[in-house]
Amino acid sequence: MKVVVLLSGGMDSVTAFHAALREHDVVAGLSFDYGAKHHARELPMAAWHCVKAGVAHRIAPLGFVAEEFASDLLETGGEIPEGHYEESSMKSTVVPFRNGIMLSIAAGFAESRGAEAVVIAAHSGDHAIYPDCRESFLEPMARAIREGTYARIELLRPFVAMDKAAIARRGAELGVDFSRTWSCYKGGEIHCGTCGTCVERREAFQLAGLPDPTAYAVTAPLPPKPVTR
Repeated sequence: MKVVVLLSGGMDSVTAFHAALREHDVVAGLSFDYGAKHHARELPMAAWHCVKAGVAHRIAPLGFVAEEFASDLLETGGEIPEGHYEESSMKSTVVPFRNGIMLSIAAGFAESRGAEAVVIAAHSGDHAIYPDCRESFLEPMARAIREGTYARIELLRPFVAMDKAAIARRGAELGVDFSRTWSCYKGGEIHCGTCGTCVERREAFQLAGLPDPTAYAVTAPLPPKPVTR
C-alpha cells in the first residue's frame, strides 16, 4: 500500500515511519511547521530519516496556527510545564484540534500523491491530555477521510493501543536510531529532562529495558505518575 507518514521527528512518528518502510511503499514523510518551540530541533530529525531512507520530505507551513492559536507549546505561548506527561498541567501544551487540521491536509496531500493511506503515530500515552489522539476521535476522522476522498484514503494508526515503552521496543526491533529523534518541548540545545515529554521519553526507555541515547540537562529521579481515580 502507498502511504504518507505524518512525521514530526519525535520517537513515535519516526518509529511509525520505519515500520511503514517495512510494510508499505512510503510516498513521503509529511511534517508541519506550526510555530512550536521545539520545531527547530525536531523537524531536522524528520528530514534526516527521510533523506537516509530516500523518501521525499515535505513541510507544510501553518503560520496561522502560530499566530492565532492559544497553546504554551507555541513560540507565542507561556512556559512549558514540568512534571509527568499525564498531569493536568500538560493540557496547556495542547494545540487545539491539531491532529484534525494536520490529518485533513495529509488526506488531500496523500490523494494528490497517489497514496492510499495516511499513517499517524498517536498512542495510548497521548490519550490522557490530547483529545484528538484518542480512538474516539481517530475512528470517525478515518471515516470522514475515507468518505471525503475519491481514492478512499485510509487512516492507519498502528500505535493507538500501544504505550511509549512498547513503541520504544518496536523501534529497537526496527533498528531506529533514537538519538536522531527529538522530544523536549522546550527546544533547547539538549533535552531538558524535566518537561512532560522528556519525562515520558526517559520513562519509556526505562520501562522498555533499553539504553537511552539521549543527552539530558537533568537526570533526577522521574516524578511519580499522577494517581487516577
